[in-house]
Amino acid sequence: MRILITYASTEGQTRKICRFAADHLVDQGHSVELLDVRDAEGLELGRFDAAVLAGSVHVGKIQPELLDFANENGAVLRKLKTLYLQVSGAAAGKDPQEWADLRKIADTAAREFGWHPGRTEHIAGAFRFTEYDFFKSLAMRWIASQHGQTVDPHQDTEFTDWAALTRILDDWAAG
Repeated sequence: MRILITYASTEGQTRKICRFAADHLVDQGHSVELLDVRDAEGLELGRFDAAVLAGSVHVGKIQPELLDFANENGAVLRKLKTLYLQVSGAAAGKDPQEWADLRKIADTAAREFGWHPGRTEHIAGAFRFTEYDFFKSLAMRWIASQHGQTVDPHQDTEFTDWAALTRILDDWAAG
């Protein structure tokens, strides 16, 4: 299968997740093109059999450039096998209200895409303190404390479950 993986990443965890996905899918025999959505102008989507779109949640929304890409290419994306990976720190937790909020964000994104992804998965992200400015670091430490987590503001903390992501990719590619 020829697969496009395109993403929008703010601090880099979504990019890392997509690199992992690309490597894994190549290892499974697929042809994969990995592309930052900001570099997708003029891309011919019709040459792909499938597409993975990935974005991260920040202040209740995903990156507008991913929404724009999906909306502009909706006619072709509707014809492809698609997977939307929504990356967030909240996906690492078990709070029912936060999960309801994540589902609402994904539903809103799908409406803004102008088409509905064949499959949507929530992937736990990371605290990327090495990428934050002082104020964002302070905010992220407060968020962590509200969830009973202790974090070191001088080092990144990763929550991505790589084994679960592997299972998601295998199931999606096979299905």
